Amino acid sequence: MAGLLKKPLKLALVQLAAGADKATNLSRTRSQVLEASRAGASLIVLPECFNSPYGCQYFPSYAETLLPSPPSRSQSPTFHALAALAAETHAYILGGSIPEYAPESQKYYNTSLLFAPDGTLLATHRKVHLFDIDIPGKITFRESDVLSPGNKLTLVDIPPYGKIAMAICYDIRFPELATIAARKGCFLLLYPGAFNLTTGALHWALQARARAMDNQVYVALCSPARDMQASYNAWGHSMVVDPNAAVMVEAGEGEEIVYAELEEGRIEETRKGIPLYTQRRFDVYPDVSKGDVKYDE
Repeated sequence: MAGLLKKPLKLALVQLAAGADKATNLSRTRSQVLEASRAGASLIVLPECFNSPYGCQYFPSYAETLLPSPPSRSQSPTFHALAALAAETHAYILGGSIPEYAPESQKYYNTSLLFAPDGTLLATHRKVHLFDIDIPGKITFRESDVLSPGNKLTLVDIPPYGKIAMAICYDIRFPELATIAARKGCFLLLYPGAFNLTTGALHWALQARARAMDNQVYVALCSPARDMQASYNAWGHSMVVDPNAAVMVEAGEGEEIVYAELEEGRIEETRKGIPLYTQRRFDVYPDVSKGDVKYDE
């Protein structure tokens, strides 16, 4: 039986700080993606809101129109920049997320874009779970004041490696999404995310390791770099976790690219040692992957 990961994959997480100027952000993105490509990465991941500052006050002014696809260059300069980069580097590029405006509904979304090595768009994911929290004395944030949620899970095949799951930040706190993706054959769960100094210290690494442990797959979290002059301070610490929940690599707080070599057979080795997949009791509780799961908007 073929493994979920069909051949070794070098993964790069690009931890960037986004400023007020979108053109500068995209130029910085380009230089870092090219560096990751020169280092041999075949899948390059960018952070949540890599082309703009993160915050409800910024989403409308930085939002780009993505549909109908492909958008024009004026509608979405970020779409075209990523498509060109993917074709130039012959790598898969996950554009962590950008603010999206949908004219037909007049709604805003937090949207991730995955491009193939030939520059074509493979998949999009609109953040399903919006970041609405209120921790007294620490942080209050309500994405739903501006953004609307997406309504689908996003699983996509990236030949010749296998299937991955795309999600964004707060999505990681809902294990059902990860469980369904793993049971549908994904070898990697990707979460671009901008945790802050409160939630990052509490749960960033814990969530990454928990999703890996529960599902015995690779998990990667890509954060913006920390900028204490910004209105929102990201946690940083982009990381990759293996199927046994061990941290393979972790960034610091500043701008940095971290790499991980994902090995074929590692998932199957982990599952053989701790055989959760043959021990689950679906006669006692339901298999969430068999429920009414939406894969399309």
